[in-house]
Amino acid sequence: MTEAPRKAAGPKPCPICGKPSVQEFRPFCSARCSDVDLHRWLGGHYRIPTDEKPDDAPGGDGTDEKR
Repeated sequence: MTEAPRKAAGPKPCPICGKPSVQEFRPFCSARCSDVDLHRWLGGHYRIPTDEKPDDAPGGDGTDEKR
């Protein structure tokens, strides 16, 4: 069996708005969509929710003993 020739992949769409990406802002289509993505990262929108306490939370790791 021979493999079918692969097509050259075109530019992927912008993950924010779906327009074709632009080389200058890749993988986004514009500076605006790049900024929207950065704002989402900084705002915690891309976090994965867990039941674990943060490392700096009192009682999280037993190091919060009174001195």
